[in-house]
Formats: sequence, structure tokens, C-alpha cells
Amino acid sequence: MAEFVVIAGLSGAGRTTAADAFEDLGWYVIDNLPPSLLPQVVDLTRRAGAGTEHSRVVLVLGRSAVGEELLAGMERLREDGEQVSLVFLDAPDDVLVRRFEDRRRRHPLSSTAEQLAVAESIAAERRLLMPVRDAADLVIDTSDLNVHQLRDRLVELFAGGRPKESMAVSVLSFGYKHGIPLDADMVFDVRFLPNPHWDPALRPLTGRDDPVREAVLGADLAQSFLQTVDALMEVLLPAYVAEGKAYLTIAIGCTGGRHRSVAIASEMARRITDHGHRARVVHRDVER
Repeated sequence: MAEFVVIAGLSGAGRTTAADAFEDLGWYVIDNLPPSLLPQVVDLTRRAGAGTEHSRVVLVLGRSAVGEELLAGMERLREDGEQVSLVFLDAPDDVLVRRFEDRRRRHPLSSTAEQLAVAESIAAERRLLMPVRDAADLVIDTSDLNVHQLRDRLVELFAGGRPKESMAVSVLSFGYKHGIPLDADMVFDVRFLPNPHWDPALRPLTGRDDPVREAVLGADLAQSFLQTVDALMEVLLPAYVAEGKAYLTIAIGCTGGRHRSVAIASEMARRITDHGHRARVVHRDVER
């Protein structure tokens, strides 16, 4: 059986980098494929047979991913028993504007008769792609990822192919003052916990250091929170797996993303692993 990954997303969010990463992993990459050609590509892949270089295929879509044609085509593939993952690359508008201005590139939509400004073009494209984003199996926020970090993230997720019996869970710590992650499926706010920032001895440290971990996790309130979330995960994680969800991102936020959220995210990832799921922890803002 062939395996397909469809990459969609906003212009400037990293589709080319993602395509290069998959190519490095040995996937057969087809760039800028119109959704109307999906059936032909699938048919050719089936004829090539499993185990060939064409049995793992990445389809990179640009603005042609707009509309119901793509989603209908993917649904037909899944009904036929094919493995299909839809990955959507996203970033906040201000980040995308800065990328276009830094590279002095024109946004694809700005070539229309209206000659839209970059910000207006991004907003228009976001509206067009919203149905695709909503249907994505995995949304990746590339705003804080450089080229190498995005490659590493995709390699980590797809080097072994799509998980078949378990769900890949990412537990992400962040600081609210730096913005809520765009790719979070669930968000937990731990700003109710005592803040180590106000302890002069702990302020220079982070939630990866033992003194901060002990201060955060040693609080009765933190233990009550973790036990409650642990019970919730016992219900939710198997339910997501039963629904066929392959990737889940859980975001844990505190004020700056250096102390409370880091300690809690690490502990939550450990507990999720104990539940038998693949869990990785990412500290987005710990170095800020």
C-alpha cells in the first residue's frame, strides 16, 4: 500500500522547505500538483507497486489547494484504504509579511488585477485556504522555526512514516506574551501556579533546571492539575486514536514560557509516554 502526504499552507510558510525535507527522506515529491490530477497520480503509484521509490509520495500544493476538490479527492483515497496525511503550514500574518518584505518577493495573489498589498493578499489567501486548514491532520506553525528546525520537525515526524497504531503527541510549552501557538489542538493555561520568576534565586533558571522543576511540581495545586489532566488524557488519547488522528499538539502556556509551562510540559509528556503514546516535548520560548 502506498503512503501519501499532502502539503498545503500559506505562501511563505515553508512549503518548499518541507518538500526538500521529504525528498531528503527518500519520498517521491511532486510539486505544485493540481488537485484534479490526484486520481492519476494515485493510479500510477498503485501500478508502481509497494516497496518501490514511488510508494511514499508527497504532493505539494499551492493556491490550487483551494476549494472542495482537494478534500473530496483525499476522502476518496481514504475510502479506498490509502494512507493519506494532510499537513498544513501556517504562520501569523505579521511573520508572513516580514518574510515577503525581507526576500522582496511578490505574493502570488498580488499578481491579480487588483494588485493587492502583501497584508491584504495574505488575508485573502488565508480565507481561501481555511477549509483545507480545518481538515488538516497536522498543522505546523513555522513562525518560530528556521529552515533547519522545520526540516528537523518533519524528519522527526515522518522518518518512520505515519504512525499506524499510535498517535504522535507533541507537548509544547510557550509564553502568552509571545502569542498562542497556531498549531495547538489543546491549550492549557498554567498561569494560576506560583511563578518562580519572583524568586531571585530561580529567575535566571528555567523549567528544565531541577530547582525550578521542584518548585513548580512540588506545589499541591500543580499536582492536582496534573492528576486532573492525566485522567482527561486517559479518556481523550484513546478516543483520538480510535478516530484515526495521527498527530496531536498540546500547548502549555505561562506568562513568559520559561518556568511553569516548561516544567509542566515536560512532566505531561512523561505521563503521556507512560500511557503508551509517542510523546515529544518542545519548549518554544524557553530561551527568550
